[in-house]
Amino acid sequence: MKYGSQSMVNKVESILIKHPRDAFISQDHLDQTWQSFKYEGCPDFDIAVKEFSEFEKIIRKWVPDVHYLPLDQLVGIDSIYTHDTVKVTDHGAIYFPMGKTLRKPETRATQLYLEKLGVKTLGHIQGKGKMEGGDIVWLDDQTVAIGLGYRTNEEGIRQFRELTKNFIKEIIVVPLPYADGPDACLHLMSLISMVHQNLAVVYLKYMPIFLKNILENRGILLINVSDEEYDRLGSNILALAPGKCVMLQGNPEIQNKLEKAGLEIHLYPGSDLSIKGTGGPTCLTQPIFRTSGTD
Repeated sequence: MKYGSQSMVNKVESILIKHPRDAFISQDHLDQTWQSFKYEGCPDFDIAVKEFSEFEKIIRKWVPDVHYLPLDQLVGIDSIYTHDTVKVTDHGAIYFPMGKTLRKPETRATQLYLEKLGVKTLGHIQGKGKMEGGDIVWLDDQTVAIGLGYRTNEEGIRQFRELTKNFIKEIIVVPLPYADGPDACLHLMSLISMVHQNLAVVYLKYMPIFLKNILENRGILLINVSDEEYDRLGSNILALAPGKCVMLQGNPEIQNKLEKAGLEIHLYPGSDLSIKGTGGPTCLTQPIFRTSGTD
């Protein structure tokens, strides 16, 4: 199959998601595990399934090739967030050991599935290296920004640089703030969502000034999200194609700004699917193949 996703905005042709029935398992399972996974509250299983159905409708409408990561008894409830275990480059998949200890078994499950689909393995972040996919943001197909924080460390970035040295020209390391501490889920993608080649939704309160300057010098217009809507994952937006985006319901301010900028916005409810586990639409998806064009 075709693979490669060195973009945050090119059209998604193939994607990996996971159904809550195969990640959350049941209400009893959620009741027993949500606290150990540091969720903000226990998801309601039935509500999460209904919310996923709405999310899934959007994905299936716009993405031709949708794959489902299967049930695996060795992984936990965070496996619903398929984005973090891997980055699928044009040269193969790079797998991550995950900075959150309870998520480490997910990498094996993802690799087994993607290899069955025919996605070549380029390499792994190993040893003392830590990395999660949410910390990696493509600015173009040869430039990547990587968040340095609790989930991704310097050794992980060093290994990623070595694995991609033949096709990535620049890696921009972005130190992340302490924010709410090591138990909170803070990725670089919490602070920036590319929604078009020259447009990004950002949370400036946590963004280093040097990164703001880099983005603006590249001609990228920054739309800032409020504190309230940041807490509702308003800065976590998935581009299915340039200007065609998926975001969580309940963020009318940033939605209005994007629509005024000419973007097509598709909404899904996510109180139990996304908010309680702090995983928005980008987290729920692993693009396997994005076209190299702009439509």
